[in-house]
Amino acid sequence: MIRILNYNDIENKEIVASPRPTDDVSGVVAEIIARVKSEGDKALYEYAERFDKVKLASLRVSEEEIAQGVAAVEPSFLDVLETSAKNIQEYHEKQRREGFEIRRDKGVILGQKVTPIERVGLYVPGGTAAYPSTVLMDAIPAKIAGCEKVVMVTPPGKDGKLPAVILAAAKVAGVDEIYKVGGAQAIAALAYGTESIPQVYKIVGPGNAFVAEAKKQVFGQVSIDMIAGPSEILVLADGENDPECIAADLLSQAEHDRNASAVLITDDPAFAKGVQGAIEGLLEGMERREIARASIENNGKIIVVDSLEQGIDVVNDIAPEHLELAVADPFAYLGKVRHAGSVFLGRNCPEPIGDYYAGMNHTLPTCGTARFSSALSVDDFVKKIQYAYYTEEALADAAPSVAAFARKEGLTGHAKSATIRSEKK
Repeated sequence: MIRILNYNDIENKEIVASPRPTDDVSGVVAEIIARVKSEGDKALYEYAERFDKVKLASLRVSEEEIAQGVAAVEPSFLDVLETSAKNIQEYHEKQRREGFEIRRDKGVILGQKVTPIERVGLYVPGGTAAYPSTVLMDAIPAKIAGCEKVVMVTPPGKDGKLPAVILAAAKVAGVDEIYKVGGAQAIAALAYGTESIPQVYKIVGPGNAFVAEAKKQVFGQVSIDMIAGPSEILVLADGENDPECIAADLLSQAEHDRNASAVLITDDPAFAKGVQGAIEGLLEGMERREIARASIENNGKIIVVDSLEQGIDVVNDIAPEHLELAVADPFAYLGKVRHAGSVFLGRNCPEPIGDYYAGMNHTLPTCGTARFSSALSVDDFVKKIQYAYYTEEALADAAPSVAAFARKEGLTGHAKSATIRSEKK
């Protein structure tokens, strides 16, 4: 049963604790990366047999396989994919960033140009479940940014195939190439390239502990989006909500993972008890009730605060991945939220709206990292290049100041570079 805690009776470290998997897989991952780096496709085929229990004829998914996958998806769900993709496209189009240019006296020009990352890799988890939403969320911003090649990797089933819905989502999102490879070996293949899989410059997408560790280890060789931890939801709710609705919202994230975190903050003790009971009732009807119950019992909590204003302070201390403001006037509190991945406003905006349909991204910072990072966006798929232009007159005017700065730092070569052109006149 989920715990009910009084805010004034507990230590802050218990409030902000955010679980991460503690198993050390760094050695195993390092070995996998080294093998893929040195042996390429050979290692990938062997790992497919060892981990995925499948002997693959080819790593790349053919156009015929993609077409068959799309054809196998019911038309009604294809419509859902298209609508979700349209919403994601509309939202992320607003994130397009333009360069700028500054013109100063004496012909000086400074500027910044925004350019897409040429090749990016998308990791899509697989195995026991299929996540077409992750395909849309990762690929569409990359395509909007203008990335020339969007490469997707995801583990195959024991039949050597990928789920039809994954292939359909990739088609809808405009993914350029798809490969049947998962785990740390997929991250290594994207980072270093193999005979079949092109090397990319950035890798995005969630995965298990092996994938997360691999992303850590290849960072520097390539860029990554973030190291995702277990899913989190925090609901700030007053007593005017239906307890069963809030219980369902908490369980929507608890069913992800035994390490997931579901937290309710409320100023109404009677409502807290109502939600506690509603969770127990809903758990019995869940397909993933064992996972959800483990999450609720290990990491779930209901925190009773003196006021919703105090509740907002707790929200900012926790910095949740998903935040629901289930209160009468959520916009009055939105401006007070400093740390959160995504915010869902009001009594009729449950978190799954953001996972699948609304249009904002569901790849979000976890484990308190919302204090300094943001949701995946178009910005993750571009880079900024600075440029400057000085005329002869402008350089002559600036050179003494540049040289003074350089000499103060003991860098006389810098100083000479700044002044030599004027000295030759």
